[in-house]
Amino acid sequence: MSQTTPVETVLDRRQLRRKLTRWRLAALALAVVALLVAAGRFAGDAGHLAPHIARLEINGLITGDRDTLKLIKSIDESSATAVLVQVSSPGGTVTGSEHIYDELRRLAQKKPVVAVVDTMAASGGYIVALGADHIVADGNSLIGSIGVLFQIPNVAKLLDTIGVKVETIKSSPLKAAPNGLEPTSDAAKAAVDALVADSYSWFKSVVKERRGLDDAQLAAVSDGRVFTGRQGKDLKLIDEFGGEREALAWLERERGIAKGLPVKEWKKNAVGKPFNLFSAAGALLGAAGVEPLERFASQMENVQGQATLDGLLAIWHVGRDQ
Repeated sequence: MSQTTPVETVLDRRQLRRKLTRWRLAALALAVVALLVAAGRFAGDAGHLAPHIARLEINGLITGDRDTLKLIKSIDESSATAVLVQVSSPGGTVTGSEHIYDELRRLAQKKPVVAVVDTMAASGGYIVALGADHIVADGNSLIGSIGVLFQIPNVAKLLDTIGVKVETIKSSPLKAAPNGLEPTSDAAKAAVDALVADSYSWFKSVVKERRGLDDAQLAAVSDGRVFTGRQGKDLKLIDEFGGEREALAWLERERGIAKGLPVKEWKKNAVGKPFNLFSAAGALLGAAGVEPLERFASQMENVQGQATLDGLLAIWHVGRDQ
């Protein structure tokens, strides 16, 4: 049986000490990182406690998700003295857009709200912009697309061609109609048409009220087309040209907001956000600083999300890459 010599014992102890030292250093590094993250979050929260202008981004497809609504409520209860809503959206669901619009109008009762249109505020995106007290857009921004649509793919003819028949037993003729698996009846088309007409009427009433249009002016902008910011200015769909700088100047000039107040970003908690290949790729590309590819991944995620939209839509060019 071999015995350990004193020299070997000393060497083993030194090696063990080196390992322990490495582990202690690794643990210390993790502790420092954790403290820095906690300090960053605390600093961010502390920044929201001081008077500031809150910046809220409404991007991509609008669904009126709970996190966005909670974020608006949090801004309402914060020390923010004004709110800058940055809109870049082709729209989304009518109901989701309505929810955000309603929350912004409630918020505007306590704090001045100004909307800045980035690339576009079309359909549901424009509904969101209408929730602000003032709308600023670039001359080449796209706005409007005032209208509602309902789309469902119908594969009834394809099923007939391949010899497949779907048997349906339902309580009444209009239950689950239209369903895309059978020809749409005139009664079903009339029922959906009534839904679209009702939501369209609501959309137009909001535009008319918020933009101060008469019937003739409303008719000129509510046929579903989009307008550039330059066209929209003449049609009273926006208030002035510009971006964030002009929006801040309006807050200072018209609402008495102190000049030089910091603009603080308010973002949704990423926890609970649905995971998919494009969201993961976007996160990695963003961390790597590859912004063009990050934007592309985000756009692809939006396109994928369009397939999950259900019900009545207020969206421009549904199904296309925005």
